[in-house]
Amino acid sequence: MSDNEHQGPGRGRRAPAPRSPGSPHGPAAGQERAAPAPREDPRHLLGRRGEDAAAEYLRRVGFEVVARNVRMPIGELDLVALDGDVVVFVEVKARKRGGALEAVDARKQARLSRLALAFLARAGWLEREARFDVVAVDADGACTHVANAFDCTFAS
Repeated sequence: MSDNEHQGPGRGRRAPAPRSPGSPHGPAAGQERAAPAPREDPRHLLGRRGEDAAAEYLRRVGFEVVARNVRMPIGELDLVALDGDVVVFVEVKARKRGGALEAVDARKQARLSRLALAFLARAGWLEREARFDVVAVDADGACTHVANAFDCTFAS
């Protein structure tokens, strides 16, 4: 088989690495050195691990997680779950130490309320019962679940 023939994934010769602009040969035609992949913000990593732990916890206690990281122009819903027929909007707070539940202040509650209303409208679920829960996840992955953590509000 010649060097130019395809030998399947992971087989055969690798393409040569692009040459750096400072090398005597210069970069290969039309190629530039790719920037290194950005490192993930440790807070995002902590948040994702917290959401994973919270979703697993909710499944274990009988919830059905129907959506994760629902992004809208005004913000994001961490988890949307069903507890029987009730739509549950779950705010996950992962913290290395303390203050997780207190982090869902009045301003955050108002934003979550607007997000929840938009989600219910988009899903055609405006007639369904809904509530807001908070799951605090500590550094060890242990979850503290507060059902009905707050009422729907639109104050700012």
